[in-house]
Amino acid sequence: MVSVRAKTSMDKANAKMIKYGVRMLLVLDDNEQIAGLITATDILGEKPMRFLQNMGGTHADIMVRDIMTTQREMEVLNIEDVRKAKVGDIVLTLKAADRQHSLVASTAPDGTQSICGLFSITQIARQLGAQVQSFELARTFSEIEAVIAHH
Repeated sequence: MVSVRAKTSMDKANAKMIKYGVRMLLVLDDNEQIAGLITATDILGEKPMRFLQNMGGTHADIMVRDIMTTQREMEVLNIEDVRKAKVGDIVLTLKAADRQHSLVASTAPDGTQSICGLFSITQIARQLGAQVQSFELARTFSEIEAVIAHH
């Protein structure tokens, strides 16, 4: 999984996505902990414009931390639950939360969480052979549900 620092410029993050052929980067804070994630949709969508309207400045001033989805805004699924889940369960969880991504974490006995992986609705759709509707989450969900229903 390709990562980027929260204090990196949005443009550098975009260049990194293009370089590695990915549409999402894991965002790390200064302590190497996961701060969130940033997607191509975050960069190419309305978030940069909203940030500039609120904060001023120019496109070059926008940092990853300004438009990323923070970890607390994300669904975090327990690895134990995921091991028992079917793809349809994961899709329903993401749909219910209206999220494109979910982190998967394990919790140690002392309560600390470590990230084991990540679900991406577009990745699930591609692997199932469903149509991915860029920027239209609801249609991607219905495409996946149609594919699952036929199996």
